[in-house]
Amino acid sequence: MKRYDLRYLKDDFYGRMMEILDQASDLEVCIFMFEIGDFSPIQKSADIVQAAGHELMNSIKFNEADWTLVVKKRA
Repeated sequence: MKRYDLRYLKDDFYGRMMEILDQASDLEVCIFMFEIGDFSPIQKSADIVQAAGHELMNSIKFNEADWTLVVKKRA
């Protein structure tokens, strides 16, 4: 399990998140942190993960400004 801080990318983290998942081992669990902003990145990131065939294990608010996704990579 590895944690990736994508907060520095603001609302443009989707591509980097998918790059990381593409490079991860099968069944590896990745934790992604990103800024919430207007809350639209939460649903969009969940949709992108599921559309790519990966398992969204958890989606939780980390603090007032940040969100955490826990994703298991599927083959």
